[in-house]
Amino acid sequence: MVDAYAVLSESDDSETLNKEDELEVERKSITLWRSPLKTLYYFGWQMFDELNKAFQFAKLHKITIGVTFTVVLAIAIILNVPGPHQEHVGWLNKEIVWSVWWIGLGILSTVGLGTGLHTFILYLGPHIAKVTMAAWECRSVEFPEPPYPDVVICPPKGTSLMHIDMWVILSKVRWESFMWGVGTAIGELPPYFMARAARLTGNELDDSSFTDLQKVEDTSTLKCTDRFKLWLQNFVQSAGFFGILLCASVPNPLFDLAGITCGYMLIPFLTFFPAVLLGKSVFKVHLQMLCVVILFTADNVKMCEENIAKIPLIGSALHGPFTEYMEQQRITLHGSSADHIKHSPTVISVVFNVFVALMLLFFLVSIIHGLAHQKFRSINQHRLPVKEKKSEVSHLLKDKLTKE
Repeated sequence: MVDAYAVLSESDDSETLNKEDELEVERKSITLWRSPLKTLYYFGWQMFDELNKAFQFAKLHKITIGVTFTVVLAIAIILNVPGPHQEHVGWLNKEIVWSVWWIGLGILSTVGLGTGLHTFILYLGPHIAKVTMAAWECRSVEFPEPPYPDVVICPPKGTSLMHIDMWVILSKVRWESFMWGVGTAIGELPPYFMARAARLTGNELDDSSFTDLQKVEDTSTLKCTDRFKLWLQNFVQSAGFFGILLCASVPNPLFDLAGITCGYMLIPFLTFFPAVLLGKSVFKVHLQMLCVVILFTADNVKMCEENIAKIPLIGSALHGPFTEYMEQQRITLHGSSADHIKHSPTVISVVFNVFVALMLLFFLVSIIHGLAHQKFRSINQHRLPVKEKKSEVSHLLKDKLTKE
């Protein structure tokens, strides 16, 4: 009798797994290059739902929306009404816009759960490299403002030279790096709250990038990445604040799942966010800054310029464009902002612009796919067997078979 119940339970589990596998295969087929119309249909439907949620939120929080609108209107009036305060307003506005820009780039870098826009490689890293090379070439970090930070040029001739070392350069780019780090910490909050709400309500987590590996009985069958994820989950849960701080302080691509992992484990917010904020905006970002500054010191750039021709097969082809690009950068640093605009683009600058465009396109496509998959899962939940009902029926049959 017990064997009959075991067979029934196994059949229920196998049916559930088959349905889940079918839905997973169908979900993966929803891409712009396989089913563009279906993908755009699900994406548009999900966007409509999100806008409807925002509208409903605005209706329920009329006072908050009204106060926010009033504050924004007052700030706009202050910014545009002429008067002696405009000198201070201009400086404050510049600093706020500069900080918000880097915070926004930091958020974009982590909010995508592994598919975020890698803004350190695209923006912060090149900015630090540009300041580093300019500091060594100009023997100063007192770049004229404006055009800095949009354009980096050397101070006028006759300006006293400075003693340049990596600490001087780090202090020059520390604020924007810190703001970028703050943004990366903020980007971990949406998945944290999403996973926490799902765990508290008892619902399944609607995100295919996360798996509760602690429920896996045989860990020997896991892939290397899944084993590392499992170790990360156990380490963060056991070590708490210092475990999260340590994981957030070192470059770790799998830490993009930190927010959703800690939220699912119900780690308190006052333990999670301060650790992530401190790790990402202080320790990790300084480590990244230090690597870029050391890599782009004058001696290392010169050594790279001399040895690039020695690369087999492609060295001779790269040496010319690289030397031309570096020479143009040196000329630009000793010119003016107008001279910078007049320069024709080099091969390296064109390649970098194409790379940035491709990364932006990939980020946009990943957003479309993510929203389309989210809508597909939400409207196809009914196709899965209801585990609670099957479990209840199985227990009734077990009782009946036992009595017989």
